[in-house]
Amino acid sequence: MFTGIVAELGTVSATEPLDGGIRLVIDATSTLAGLEVGDSVAVNGVCLTVVNHTGTSFTVQVVDESLARSALGSVGVGSPLNLERPLAADGRFDGHIVQGHVDGVGVVASIDREGEASRVRITIPAGLDRYIVEKGSITVDGTSLTVTAVSDRGVDEPWFEIVLIPHTLDVTVFGSISRGSKVNLEVDVIAKYVERMLGT
Repeated sequence: MFTGIVAELGTVSATEPLDGGIRLVIDATSTLAGLEVGDSVAVNGVCLTVVNHTGTSFTVQVVDESLARSALGSVGVGSPLNLERPLAADGRFDGHIVQGHVDGVGVVASIDREGEASRVRITIPAGLDRYIVEKGSITVDGTSLTVTAVSDRGVDEPWFEIVLIPHTLDVTVFGSISRGSKVNLEVDVIAKYVERMLGT
């Protein structure tokens, strides 16, 4: 389990196409501390398994299922990536419950400056909007964020907005996003469980 608190901004140093996916080599520093083959790392919000590591990088394999459900297929050499190791049992819970299971891919529709902060509107796949509420939590590219506005239900192109403070812009991939950027979305898992139990 993760919390959506990005620990480090890594960089793709190599990619390799595979039969049924791709292999990514990611340069990092603090993420490598104590890292072992078989460990999980959230990479832009996608929970992936480490298959190799060195003193300066680690390697993950992204299968076609993950590529189809996320925006990882669009990353290349030099792309920045949000990285987070799983939460330790005695760790501080600063974000919200994040599984690393992407629910859909959103698209950045607009970015507006508000002083030193940025208000970002993201369009979302139809059907995901029912899980998103104003002042609720959402995971965008592995980052736990607060929803500041959300479209009405039933609109043709649903959206939500977040406001990014300067610190978040400095230490995550959001410092380099632009209009049209694709982002990985994970909605609050509690909402999905409630829906399932109620049978709605």
